[in-house]
Amino acid sequence: MPAGVASPTTDAVETTLPGAADETASLEATEALAAPAPAVTSPVAWMLLLILASIWGTSFILMKKGLVVFSAMELGATRVSVAALLLLPFALRHVGRVERSRFKWLVLSGVVGTLIPAFLFAYAETRLASGLAGVLNALTVVFTLLVGALLFRQRLTGLRVLGITLGLVGTVVMLQLGGSGGDATPAGAGNAWYGIYILIATMGYGLSVNVIKHKLGGMTPVAVTSVLLLLIGGPALAYLLLGTDFLHKLATVPGAWAAFGYIALLATMSTAVAMVLFNRLIQQSTALFASSSTYLIPIVALAWGALDGEAFNLWHFAGMVVILAGVLIIHRAR
Repeated sequence: MPAGVASPTTDAVETTLPGAADETASLEATEALAAPAPAVTSPVAWMLLLILASIWGTSFILMKKGLVVFSAMELGATRVSVAALLLLPFALRHVGRVERSRFKWLVLSGVVGTLIPAFLFAYAETRLASGLAGVLNALTVVFTLLVGALLFRQRLTGLRVLGITLGLVGTVVMLQLGGSGGDATPAGAGNAWYGIYILIATMGYGLSVNVIKHKLGGMTPVAVTSVLLLLIGGPALAYLLLGTDFLHKLATVPGAWAAFGYIALLATMSTAVAMVLFNRLIQQSTALFASSSTYLIPIVALAWGALDGEAFNLWHFAGMVVILAGVLIIHRAR
């Protein structure tokens, strides 16, 4: 992100899983596979959950490494382009089967849930610590519920309002009191407001999740994700090659190929690999269990940030606890 899989019998937010990678927002909101949930969660399911949290939690440090050479615009365009090229064979297989009336919803979901967030996350991480970006990504759950209530008449109970409120309060605590977690300014406070870009991105995720649930029901995760990327990948690739210094940097700047490798790894792991693993996890357990990675992703992101020398103080911890408490209430509320 960076959103979740929703079964036909549950509200979208109850099974929403905020994925860190922008291009996974669509597959995380599509209908869960119709497999009976096991009575006891298997060791395989726990292993898949930990692997998925590791993949999505690692995406934020990969963005940071890519920004060492490339600008935020170049990173965002590269990320979307690589993901689109990676899933091109699947897109060509499915695009002819998509009803014409659904293309406008695929474009909308792709733009607000993948294309724009790819640039917003990258721009935020030019000044905001990658670990904090990982924590703020959990707000996808909050905005999925809020958008669902405002635009799609999803039921909004008192507990869910409490969860939304806690998520927003935790965000203010992290950014206003905790700072950016970086070292560009003495306290990081001036840069902390770059977190607003992530808030806007998670709003886009929330809209994308609801669009997929309510307008693209019946399409498989592979179909939604691959066709969505086909529609937005062309403009992203054209901009990357014709409107940026990407090729020049790749040819002349030391470390450019390594930075590109980080971005390519980000797109590959959070798209194809995460898609397969998440659907397998749904088969092995339940969508609600799968959504538990929401609470593990920030831990992984913060761990990578700490290893990379990022600051993490008590206000950051307090904000994270409040945000995740809000997410937990939203997930459990009826």
